[in-house]
Amino acid sequence: MTIAFHTWNTPNGRKISVALEEMNLPYTVRTVNISKGEQHAPDFLRISPNNRIPAIVDPDGPDGQPISVFESGAILLYLGEKTGQFLPANLRERVPVIEWLMWQMGGFGPMPGQVHHFRAVESEIDRRYGLKRYSDETRRLYGVLDRRLAEVEFVAGELSVADFAILGWAWRHERHQVSLDDFPNVKRWYETLFERPGVQRGFAVKLDDQ
Repeated sequence: MTIAFHTWNTPNGRKISVALEEMNLPYTVRTVNISKGEQHAPDFLRISPNNRIPAIVDPDGPDGQPISVFESGAILLYLGEKTGQFLPANLRERVPVIEWLMWQMGGFGPMPGQVHHFRAVESEIDRRYGLKRYSDETRRLYGVLDRRLAEVEFVAGELSVADFAILGWAWRHERHQVSLDDFPNVKRWYETLFERPGVQRGFAVKLDDQ
């Protein structure tokens, strides 16, 4: 049965398209044009109470019953549980996956997202302050990631949903005004992931109306 994938072409949307492709799950893209406010439509609100993309509806959920899931981190955990892929069953091995997924959700997403925001602010004073504050924190987070990847091939050791989550935002490194040349371990990880056919398909799939 086919998963309905409600999304738009954003880092959080790309996390899920990559995961779906890597897990070889059948899905249909249902675009939610956030620039037109479609995320506020009542039908979408029923599956995503926070009015944010992405969200999925899986007709073959637990016990064979349909289920909807919102929030990209929750979707990744659900898909990992559903398929038994990229989410270790062993608790000790699962802990770093959850740690780095939460690291992405709490920092490496909100902070670069503020860089995106302040780059578009018209007031030069406000823009300069915001960019300095959030660019410094974004670069710090890239440094955290770089140090981690100096020790392991993937963020949790083995390839996992945490890598897909972080990749969705690292994909926008140019918009963060970050050169991956400054973070060689991140660059190695990034290029390794983009050599994977599933990742390539996940970023090639059309997630908007353009």
